Amino acid sequence: MALMEITVAPFGVGTSLSPYVARAIKVLQATPGIEYETNSMGTIVRGSVQQLLEVAGRMHQAVLEAGAQRVSTTLRIDDRVDKEATMTSKLQSLKEKL
Repeated sequence: MALMEITVAPFGVGTSLSPYVARAIKVLQATPGIEYETNSMGTIVRGSVQQLLEVAGRMHQAVLEAGAQRVSTTLRIDDRVDKEATMTSKLQSLKEKL
């Protein structure tokens, strides 16, 4: 399974973005087999690369459908195939070294 960091940001909608972000997160909530964690700057999602790319497109579209006239979506995918990686395992590895 791969990890994806995604940020979906609408432009020209004022200063409160949370209603738009909520629409994107609802896409994740309705997607079976997807794990995610939202933080103050984006969301980490775990799934197959195919799942991640597909759900990213649906999240982007959901923000457009919420009324944003312009949306910028940023993705980073970490696809490690030599061993299983989870959202918590990456943090645990860092904490052990600190």
